[in-house]
Amino acid sequence: MKLSVIIITKNEAHCIAGCLRSVAFADEVIVLDSGSTDGTVDICRELGAHVEVTDWPGFGPQKNRALDMVTGDWVLSVDADETVCEALREEILRTVVTGDCDVYAIPRLSSYLGRPMRHSGWWPDHVVRLFRRGSARFSPDLVHERLVFSGRSGKLKAWLEHEAFTSLEEVLDKINRYSSAGAEMARQRGKRSSLGLAVLKGLVAFVRSYVLRAGFLDGREGFMLAVSNAEGTYYRQLKLMLLERGSP
Repeated sequence: MKLSVIIITKNEAHCIAGCLRSVAFADEVIVLDSGSTDGTVDICRELGAHVEVTDWPGFGPQKNRALDMVTGDWVLSVDADETVCEALREEILRTVVTGDCDVYAIPRLSSYLGRPMRHSGWWPDHVVRLFRRGSARFSPDLVHERLVFSGRSGKLKAWLEHEAFTSLEEVLDKINRYSSAGAEMARQRGKRSSLGLAVLKGLVAFVRSYVLRAGFLDGREGFMLAVSNAEGTYYRQLKLMLLERGSP
């Protein structure tokens, strides 16, 4: 069975080499880049990936473009800031030969500013990433895309390692980008917002992460993550409110 890996990138020079080395066991690695200016494309080509450069239509559509390029029987989708550990590599290789399901979810261990997060709703964070070609497509969402599939599903035991954020600058940048895309998606779906709703939903996001999902057990990083979750929700709702009013 042939295994293909797909990765979408933009300015991932700081992490893409580790990602690519961890998936070098695959039969082909396809990278779809959306205009990197930091050397990402050169790094990918030097490490043997097949690289194409295109525009940016959003996460879901971009991943489907990459999916359309594969030739393998199985597909593994990873992000540029994720790595496949040795145990997961061995489990994937066994699964594509003997697995009786069409799609598999993989647990993901994410780090926030250097700390692996075992609570806060971040663990085990099963993400559906391994699947038979033709059995699944990504949703067309601009952000927070998901894999839409049919057929039997299973779970792997070994995990992806995900270096989610290494600095506060990354956190703030993602809050800004994702809240804008999320607001636009909500507007397209006919949703509405207000200042009061933005405040309320922001508070709920903090309580959910820090209290209900035991973020307090993740130390100071758990508190910081809960605050950033609240901020992302708050700004998404504010931006939706402003989109309704036609404000910039």
